[in-house]
Amino acid sequence: MSLIVGAFILAMQTDPMQLKIGPEGNVSCPVSQITSTASGKVSTPDDIAAAADGKAWVFLGENHATAPHQQLHADVIAALVKRERRVMVGLEMLTRPKQAELDKFWKSESRRFQFLKDADWKGQWGYGYSFYSPIFDVCRKNTVPMVALNVPRDWVRVVGQKGYAGLTAEQLQQLPANMALDNANHRAVFASLMGGHPPTGPRGESIYAAQVLWDEGMADSAIKARRDTDRDVFVVLAGSGHVMYRQGINYRIAKRGQGDGITVVMTQSDETITASKGVGDFVYVTPPTKK
Repeated sequence: MSLIVGAFILAMQTDPMQLKIGPEGNVSCPVSQITSTASGKVSTPDDIAAAADGKAWVFLGENHATAPHQQLHADVIAALVKRERRVMVGLEMLTRPKQAELDKFWKSESRRFQFLKDADWKGQWGYGYSFYSPIFDVCRKNTVPMVALNVPRDWVRVVGQKGYAGLTAEQLQQLPANMALDNANHRAVFASLMGGHPPTGPRGESIYAAQVLWDEGMADSAIKARRDTDRDVFVVLAGSGHVMYRQGINYRIAKRGQGDGITVVMTQSDETITASKGVGDFVYVTPPTKK
């Protein structure tokens, strides 16, 4: 096998959008279009909301700080409200300790500048609030509860260095009892996002455990938030790597018997891409962000 052919095969194997997980086959996804992976047809936020009829969860992946992606989040939430769904929205962008500040904001009890200050938006997330303002605007307008999904970032950092053994007993009590590392499909997604060369050995296992903690923690936050509410659909907003192939947050929720949902994966490209049908129910491709 020539080096060129070998490199091509490796690239195909490690392209996160073309893994052989889930339904067989590929779909062509043009730029600036939402594509249904089942039909290959152009779709709309209303189509996504309709596909969620009877579903308890909607998982919306994104490229962070990519305005069309955050706008699609807002449009899907609005479309669900229009279908008279009782919506709840969970955010990767904030950690659990900031829930009180988030509650005040979505209930319109605090103003934007106060929320950004009290929630430490810059320190929590780092990306500009302006990208995410359409999401907050539609939730505030429709009194849609918002949930801070993420676990404290120092938990993830410690696990990345020492594995689960680095967490205290008190921290472990706030997490699911079984945060298993045995999902081969998730490991394949993780490896592809690491360029096909994930770290190995004890250090590599700790880094992978941190990724699982991230997903498990956000899944756990979402499950707990839905308890004792009248909300019939929970929208999870997170990076696409946390929902691709239904192996991240969505997998952890389903594993705990909390039901399945629909998954939308968003990515960037300056040309039509080929995506595995298993990557999600819909794929949204937008042009690369200009720097």
